[in-house]
Amino acid sequence: AAMGCTPERLDYLFDPEPRPRRARPDSAEDPDLSTPTGGLVGRNGSGPGGASIYGYRSPTGVNRDLMAQPDERIRELNREEPVNGMRSEVYCTKVGSTRPDEMYILGAHMDGHGVNEAVNDNGSGTALVMELARIFNSPDVETDVSIRFALWNNEETGLNGARAYFEQRAALQGIENPPGSGQYPEPRWLGMIQHDMMLWDHGAPGADGTVSRDQRAEADVNIEFQSSSALADESMQLAFQFKAAADQFTTDYPATVGPHMTNTDSSVFMNDVPSISLRENERGAHTGAGWNPTWHTPLDVWASFTDDDFRLGLNAAQITLSAIARLSGARISDEALSASG
Repeated sequence: AAMGCTPERLDYLFDPEPRPRRARPDSAEDPDLSTPTGGLVGRNGSGPGGASIYGYRSPTGVNRDLMAQPDERIRELNREEPVNGMRSEVYCTKVGSTRPDEMYILGAHMDGHGVNEAVNDNGSGTALVMELARIFNSPDVETDVSIRFALWNNEETGLNGARAYFEQRAALQGIENPPGSGQYPEPRWLGMIQHDMMLWDHGAPGADGTVSRDQRAEADVNIEFQSSSALADESMQLAFQFKAAADQFTTDYPATVGPHMTNTDSSVFMNDVPSISLRENERGAHTGAGWNPTWHTPLDVWASFTDDDFRLGLNAAQITLSAIARLSGARISDEALSASG
């Protein structure tokens, strides 16, 4: 309610089958990286989503050791072990004034793991979506189409919350209920925009596997779509609409578009609606290569991040705010303009 729109909840059962242990690939033979010119190709393996990795890599993984977190307060926050059962996630909607039966979905996942405070993964994306909800639901703002602000649960366990939403709500799109009421509980989806890890862009690991404590000079916001999805062309167009908004409205950092969106909640939607993800790095080529030492580790705490890091997140918010304002037909209402003289 503090965001200016009425919260609604979606409940689902989280009771997955135990994950089978995956055998590691046989890496006894090193790949041939030589080229016809006699040099070595810079490629350093493949990342998820079709990405290729260059340069040095640093190990990644999920910390599950409670005692690896030196802060007792944070250890206590993480002590309770999750159990299977019912889950709940929340969303709210800015109803469009002329086309309430259509909407954009702005999402972020609100869960985290690694024995930390989940500041970056994904408190940053959650805070961004909540702030945009507050802005768009200001009483003096009108939009042509609806905008839904969704906070997913169970992303870290396999995109379960977003998938539950998709399975429960996809068939309800565009249905007026009750008939003749002008109300659309699930407006037709126009686009899905995910926000996941918004703060850290410090560059690649060095030869020793460590990453700089300082933000890199080339820091940017990454906008990703998935080139193998059924709606790749439409998603690419949406990504470049966000890029155009970034070029016009961001105050400090540029945006870069890439085709390897993966391992995030928008992946659930990408074959049914144009879908993109905003984040600090490329998920496959950068995050997957160890560019962020706070990812799923005890380092994802407030003390790890600087004002520069938070400013990068602010610029990501500027991108979605300006792009969705354009796409939704946002404007100051006539009543507010009249009242202002």
